[in-house]
Amino acid sequence: MPSFEEVQAHQSKMYYEFSHLYDRLFARIFYPRIEQVIRSLHIERGARVLEVGVGTGLSLATYPKHCQVTGVDLAPEMLEQAQEKITRNGWRHLQVMEMDALNLKFADNTFDYATAFHVVSVVPDAQRLMSEAQRVCRPGGLIAIINHFRSAHPTVARVQGGIDPLTRRLGWTTTLGLPDLLDRDTLHVERQWKTSPRSLFTIVIARNAKAVPSARGTVRSALRGASPQ
Repeated sequence: MPSFEEVQAHQSKMYYEFSHLYDRLFARIFYPRIEQVIRSLHIERGARVLEVGVGTGLSLATYPKHCQVTGVDLAPEMLEQAQEKITRNGWRHLQVMEMDALNLKFADNTFDYATAFHVVSVVPDAQRLMSEAQRVCRPGGLIAIINHFRSAHPTVARVQGGIDPLTRRLGWTTTLGLPDLLDRDTLHVERQWKTSPRSLFTIVIARNAKAVPSARGTVRSALRGASPQ
């Protein structure tokens, strides 16, 4: 089995080779779903938003200008394209940074929202990514995920397991299960849906319910007072 570092190196090489084609290949497939999810969050004025795996900035145009968005990615070639979009459009509410989503260089509780679009099955350690997203997202904040997950249908799951060695060579896994990703004790799912019955992708909006030792009452109050989005 490849090491953690070898997986990351392989993915970085793949992103370098395909970064110039990414928007052409995926804009029509991914963008409408991403736009729908971001708009459904009703991000409030002044909110701080983190997007992990921002890539070429496919999602950037959808974020409202009244919030502050930081996008991180490990692939500099993709970030160059994201930064070009920001510069071309004069977006002052957006910034992108080269950073490993599994080792975020942000303090705890920095953000009000964390988003991860089509990325959790790509990273070498999805649980670690989620742990980092929860750490930097404040208690009571929202975490939004779009991804494909292992099917609950046994036959489909077996097929996914059979092709997983191939998809891993291409940079992602088909065997990640949603229950494997979410810690239901510290992440309360508010909404979970597919945009169509045939869609491969599941959308999850969850409230960060992590406990902070110095502010447990604040956490509970934030959760009680949070209105449904």
